[in-house]
Amino acid sequence: MRELSRGEDFYDGNALLGDPVHGYISFTTPRPSVAEKTEKDLIDTAWMQRLRQIYQLQSARWVYPSAEHSRFQHSLGAMHLAGSFARHLYPSLKAAVPDCPSANFIEELLRVAALLHDIGHGPFGHFFDDNYLEQFELTHEKLGQYIIRTQLGDIIRDIRRSPSGEFAKRERLEPDQIAFLIGKGGSTPSKQPRWLVFLQPMLSGIYTVDNLDYVLRDAYMCGVAVGPVDIDRLMYYTFFTDKGLTLHKSGLSALNMFLNARLYMYTNVYYHRTTRAIDQHLKELFKDTMAALFPYNPVENLPAYLELTDWSLLEAVRKWGQEGDTSTTGLGRQWTTILARDVKWKMAYDVTLSMRYFERGKTLIDAPELVKRIRRKLPEKIKDLSFCVDMASQDPRPINPLMMGERQIYVFNPSTRKVEKEPLKDFFDYIPARVVQCRVFTLNHDHDLLLADIVEQVLGIQEDSIKTNV
Repeated sequence: MRELSRGEDFYDGNALLGDPVHGYISFTTPRPSVAEKTEKDLIDTAWMQRLRQIYQLQSARWVYPSAEHSRFQHSLGAMHLAGSFARHLYPSLKAAVPDCPSANFIEELLRVAALLHDIGHGPFGHFFDDNYLEQFELTHEKLGQYIIRTQLGDIIRDIRRSPSGEFAKRERLEPDQIAFLIGKGGSTPSKQPRWLVFLQPMLSGIYTVDNLDYVLRDAYMCGVAVGPVDIDRLMYYTFFTDKGLTLHKSGLSALNMFLNARLYMYTNVYYHRTTRAIDQHLKELFKDTMAALFPYNPVENLPAYLELTDWSLLEAVRKWGQEGDTSTTGLGRQWTTILARDVKWKMAYDVTLSMRYFERGKTLIDAPELVKRIRRKLPEKIKDLSFCVDMASQDPRPINPLMMGERQIYVFNPSTRKVEKEPLKDFFDYIPARVVQCRVFTLNHDHDLLLADIVEQVLGIQEDSIKTNV
């Protein structure tokens, strides 16, 4: 095949779609009279189209009315960013690992991996991982790897070009390499070529095409004003050295901006008190719901999993509430409450625990243990008080930035001409390593002050914790 020109032929094999975050996103399409597979073929598969019916923000969309976007839109945005990073990074990748494949191959490899990185998600996103897939020792990444290998492999192997042009002769995308890039539980790095291991942090590192897109997209769709996220500057100062993915010292400020924007999104959107309150209610009925609706290991019944989406789940449970006396009627009534956004649990107490809390020698009490200790201290007359505890943990940056394994990044200091990971330690001192938002929910606000006092006794809360009673 000849290299595409920038003339008439170019427009035959590429198309544009509009995106509110990135402007126009290009993707490859089949050319007339050429037997080929392209990105369009992947996008048009039932597995990708299914992501239109998987909400990007599971419960937060009940808090932010405009956040009705899907995993499909996010996947396209991640693909776009992956292509931009690939084109920028290729010269330094080639210099660091001379035997790496062609620029067009690397571009398409990253684009396809980004496009498919969420292909395994089920209804209610990460909540589904924690409250259903876990019983099968699955995550959406592991399930996605399986789908890529067994359902999408034939199309992936037949793709021969990126939006920039043809691969070199005999170059071929491999589903196993895509699966390795998207996640945890794939092939071990020692079994993968060095250039592929170098690329992994672009999909599972500190800043990735995944989290760069979702922070911008989710903020935009929620109407939340986060601090600036300067993707252009971050990309410009990112390159490869013989140690791996490296950030020029001048790019640290852009990384700082991004990490703080992501922290803001977790604090104010993903872990919003009402979002977590709705999730608490969902936990009470989700496993029984899935037992009635989808009593399978997804790996063993992919055709049924293909049909399982937010839309199909919500439509099914909506009907349950309208049925007579059946085994699912009670579940249906609870779902009716959730779908009407009648929030069952009210936040009685909230405290944010930072690393300073743990540095004083304190250990984090998990939610079940905290419930036990609170109940022991309740006055006798309210010993049976209905309450629950939510511990929402986030890691804004690596706890140990010098021990990140295959996801390690390095910093280039132009003054010393050294490439080291040690500068990350001083840089990350300004960003909390771990934040835990501990909340106590009750059915009403009758005992908020009492609960606040008890929780602070149990946790040993000091002045530097951020606490609220609402």
